[in-house]
Amino acid sequence: MSTAVALDGPAGAGKSSIAKRAAKELGFIYVDTGALYRTIGLAATRAKVDPVDSPEVDALLEKIKVELTFNENGEQIVLLDGEDVSGEIRTPEASMTASKISAIPKVRAYLLDLQRDMAKTNDVIMDGRDIGTVVLPDAQVKIFLTASPEARAGRRYKELIEKGMSVKYEDILSDVIERDYNDTHRKTAPLKAAEDSVTVDTTELDFEQSVEAVISVIKEKI
Repeated sequence: MSTAVALDGPAGAGKSSIAKRAAKELGFIYVDTGALYRTIGLAATRAKVDPVDSPEVDALLEKIKVELTFNENGEQIVLLDGEDVSGEIRTPEASMTASKISAIPKVRAYLLDLQRDMAKTNDVIMDGRDIGTVVLPDAQVKIFLTASPEARAGRRYKELIEKGMSVKYEDILSDVIERDYNDTHRKTAPLKAAEDSVTVDTTELDFEQSVEAVISVIKEKI
């Protein structure tokens, strides 16, 4: 029987990088569900479709194909109509578009089976906003990973600066706060900790400490 770890939390909490490392150390497959929403957001941007206009987005879903695959190193690759868009979806603009488009019920339904199928046949660590509450409610391990908005914005700022991007900390902090509000107040699958989840706060932890904290919870539960 496969083991599923649901890792939820707000934007910028480090879910992707922490889950990826933890999965590698445990021999699990890492599934970044946020990348799926970003990919649909990218498709909407390219098609000049308003990400909050449900009928337009619903129509778009009938025309596109989103796939998850993995390279020889076990790293996740996201395909949009066969094109690798893994790098293109990692901008702040893509993040905000993903937040808006993920509030549309048909978008979430479109991706639900894809996410669940991954967990049925593999040991996975799956991260997102509603994995423990909606996507994998029966996951053996549920973790809510969080940190203060200031800490999350600071980490994101450093990451983008190191990539050579011209950004301002104040703008990123504003985006983080806005994303938190959108994610926690949407009608469909709002961001919240599952009742049976374990909260891991990484505000005062560095990356290695955060990974160890997550792995410790997983090992204790399984």
